[in-house]
Amino acid sequence: MNPPQRGTPDFFLLSLTIALIGFGLVMVFSASYSITFQDDPLSYTKKQALWAIMGTFVMFITMNTSYHKVKKLFIPFFLFVLLLLILVLMIGEVRNGAKSWFDLGPFGGQPTEFAKIGIILYLSVMIGRKGEKLKDFKTGLMPLLFMVGIVCFLIMLQPDLGSTVILLITASLVIVVGGARKKHIFWLAGIGASLFVLAIMAEMWIAKIREVPSYRLRRLTSYINPWEDPLFSGHQLIQSWYALGHGGLTGAGFGQSIQKLHYLPFAHNDFIFAIIGEELGFIGASIFLFVYLLFIWRGLLVALRCSDVTGMLVGIGIVGMISIQVLINVGGVIGAIPITGVTLPFISYGGTSLLSTMFAVGILLSISRENNKVEKIKNSTSTLSS
Repeated sequence: MNPPQRGTPDFFLLSLTIALIGFGLVMVFSASYSITFQDDPLSYTKKQALWAIMGTFVMFITMNTSYHKVKKLFIPFFLFVLLLLILVLMIGEVRNGAKSWFDLGPFGGQPTEFAKIGIILYLSVMIGRKGEKLKDFKTGLMPLLFMVGIVCFLIMLQPDLGSTVILLITASLVIVVGGARKKHIFWLAGIGASLFVLAIMAEMWIAKIREVPSYRLRRLTSYINPWEDPLFSGHQLIQSWYALGHGGLTGAGFGQSIQKLHYLPFAHNDFIFAIIGEELGFIGASIFLFVYLLFIWRGLLVALRCSDVTGMLVGIGIVGMISIQVLINVGGVIGAIPITGVTLPFISYGGTSLLSTMFAVGILLSISRENNKVEKIKNSTSTLSS
């Protein structure tokens, strides 16, 4: 009796992913048709559906490829993404105040979305190779931090504060789980917080010299008191609150949102959760977030079951990246944290974001296949020995 050669993917995780993507397409249609009805009400939905089809293809290819066989490609992938981050600063297009976009027609995109995955793969492979050497600051941790710093620096040059925060927290999570010394982490956290404050002060100082309003200061003050500037910096948060308030407990009904009628900017993108809350209410939004929790729980289960250190770190990094992005997006929409312009994974309109997230889930599902393969081999061996 030969041991099984292939494991099955985690179908529960796969089902949750497909459910979130399907729900995202429905909400993109609901949130966007009012701004495109004069031309094509399905314009944004068709584009998002096309990216979803491409993402599904990429996810299934990745899922059916053993991550053990392609681990050696993780670092080249990271270096390729690093090159794209440099190129986008040179030849990229400026959108929403950030030079972060390659304009390639319908298939243009943001390399930053793949940079998040690239740093997870790079750190996971390097930590897996270093082992206990990671505890040594100079030879173990410092080279990794240097590469993380380069990526964050390139993204901040765009500038994209939201993606930088996500990448930093995700990288920190992978490094901590990988076995770095706690005292090193505490020192780095203190230095990072100090540098963040200094960056804000420097930006405010430069803005004062140029006699222009401070961008980051406006973001902070609009989060603390959006009514101080209700027509400009506080407008998005106020309209988001109106949407959530209108939804109440049970919602206004699917398609019945008022705030998406040109009141709430980026209703189909960064603020799509506000439309979910308005149309489906507190109950519907809570059920939706519960599905996210199930996805996170299942993803962590897959990661923690992996006996390979690199695979475990990759899985935790991917789940962490998605979780952090959900927290930042939802937190900004409800006013719990400053708005950073981060999309809601699987749900918000945006091709690169959807494609990169599905690619990451494909890796996670590949890890689940390897886990199940190992379990089947163990069971087969136990059966033969008995």
